[in-house]
Amino acid sequence: MVIDADWLQRIRAGDRRTIARAITSLENDPACTEGLRAALAPYTGHAHVVGITGPAGAGKSTLVNALVGEFLRRGHSIAVVAVDPSSPFTGGAVLGDRIRMAEHQAHERVFIRSLAARGHAGGLSRTTAQVVDVLDAAGFDLVLVETVGAGQSDVAIAKLARTRVVVYPPGLGDEIQALKAGVLEIADILVVNKSDLPGADRTARDLRAMPARRGERTRRAVLKTASTTGDGVAQLANAIMEREPRNPGEDSDAIAMQGPPR
Repeated sequence: MVIDADWLQRIRAGDRRTIARAITSLENDPACTEGLRAALAPYTGHAHVVGITGPAGAGKSTLVNALVGEFLRRGHSIAVVAVDPSSPFTGGAVLGDRIRMAEHQAHERVFIRSLAARGHAGGLSRTTAQVVDVLDAAGFDLVLVETVGAGQSDVAIAKLARTRVVVYPPGLGDEIQALKAGVLEIADILVVNKSDLPGADRTARDLRAMPARRGERTRRAVLKTASTTGDGVAQLANAIMEREPRNPGEDSDAIAMQGPPR
């Protein structure tokens, strides 16, 4: 792909075909990554990147779909990067996440792209960070990154997202103890999804009982949502927006968590 001024201008203008073409090039041609990253660098750092992670079956995709609807009602533009398991036949994304978000796919202020994990560790794909840069440069207010089903050590999203939301279903019980040093530790916001099911209140209480992270003045928010009905989704959107940097590029907390720039 030739990275020229016209091509960059189309990305900056939000041209969906050019954005999709750039993402496909990143996935299929690792050689173009550095050139694209350098070309986009002056235009990145403005989007609020939100990581949505948690185990398979927590209802992350349905919750992201509900969040997209909520943010649309508030006037935002939203891009979604959904990391799906890889197909054993084609190596591409299974597309289960994208199917659950089809409701908003055609909206002019929404762009949704699935990426295949392709065996990459940490819950993300090899190109997720670069894809986020493309969407950031394209001017989306929020970029929601949904990880593949994450376990205790799948914490790569901590280095990418400004706000990290960890989603769990009811019934964690003693598993919370085992997860304290893993994916739960990276959370800025903890969510018990499917809160209309038994055990949600107890799971929320157990999460609230977790000690604050080192250096934190207050404990992290623990919210309950039922994404199929919309219960709690507005409160989650409020909690996410409370963590939006006041000025573009103002992200000292994320920088501390991230280490070197991506």
